[in-house]
Amino acid sequence: MEHETSRRKMEHLELCARCHVESRKVSAGFEDVVLVHRALPEISMNDIDMSVDFLGKKLSFPFLIASITGGHPETTAVNAALAGAAEELGIGIGVGSQRAAIDDPKQVGSFKTVRENAPTAFVYGNIGAAQIKEYGVEKVASLVSMIDADAIAVHLNFLQEAIQPEGDLDATGCLEMIEKISSEIGVPVIAKETGAGISREDALMLKKAGVSAIDVGGAGGTSWSGVEVYRARMEKDKLGEHLGELFWDFGIPTVSSLVECKVGVPLIATGGVRTGVDVAKSIALGASAASAALPFVAPALEGKDAVADALEVIRQELKTAMFLTGCKDIKALSCAPAVVVGQTSEYLARRGFNIGGYAGEDVL
Repeated sequence: MEHETSRRKMEHLELCARCHVESRKVSAGFEDVVLVHRALPEISMNDIDMSVDFLGKKLSFPFLIASITGGHPETTAVNAALAGAAEELGIGIGVGSQRAAIDDPKQVGSFKTVRENAPTAFVYGNIGAAQIKEYGVEKVASLVSMIDADAIAVHLNFLQEAIQPEGDLDATGCLEMIEKISSEIGVPVIAKETGAGISREDALMLKKAGVSAIDVGGAGGTSWSGVEVYRARMEKDKLGEHLGELFWDFGIPTVSSLVECKVGVPLIATGGVRTGVDVAKSIALGASAASAALPFVAPALEGKDAVADALEVIRQELKTAMFLTGCKDIKALSCAPAVVVGQTSEYLARRGFNIGGYAGEDVL
């Protein structure tokens, strides 16, 4: 008999592959960020160095395939394709929630295949904040060893938990466990939102708890509330469908969350990142790397080469953006002027952030 968690993971993958699950009314905010064009870049595009060190590993360019799947026999080939492409391109990759492997040890192989196909890549494990209280440090450590992970992500998905009928609604004690894991696990801990963003208040608490990085996981990309709408319809769950629809676009957009989370730890920009220009804008706003998941679901179902082709497009887009802004390396890109306008500018101003410094102005 198929385990409930395993079945749910396959449902999520299938829905992301065939249904519209992205934000409908809310944007990630990248259209509100203008990189200042340099008509005289004074560099050779062939000499641009996109490599970066991230949490102890070198990436050929600052990008990760965000956590997608695992935990069902049919996801093994998907993870193998994703991992093989990540290895080939020299970037990082995260696995989907490893809870399924704890609930059903037969699913371990669907996660192990990532390290098997990406022996030298930066690989991070993944478990939910709602589960770490139950599992404790020792079991979380087993998730790291399961895939020889370079880091472990603790994902904060309470919006999704609130919508799904089997969701864990007890959010008490998570910060304390994140602090405990961060001090005892032996690898970097990434605090990772999954589509609703992280505020300055929470970023400061996570930094104090000792996390090594924050993945902002902002609104504007995949809506897990939206994904749960489709599941609710299949189960004829009227209340779940209503809640999913209402909160489909809830959260802090990615660009705004990036600014909110600048508290002195490395940041990953996730949520609506679709092009290399989005990656460039993220770096200019303070991210150490960017990541995406949904754009690689359909290619992964085709195979490794399709994923690699999609990644190569993003790499070339990033390189072109760096050339046109006169940035010879990622350090230069992190200092490149970026003008924040529109709704994003208004939101950040009302939250009390001075964004003039991004445009090259003196910060008051």
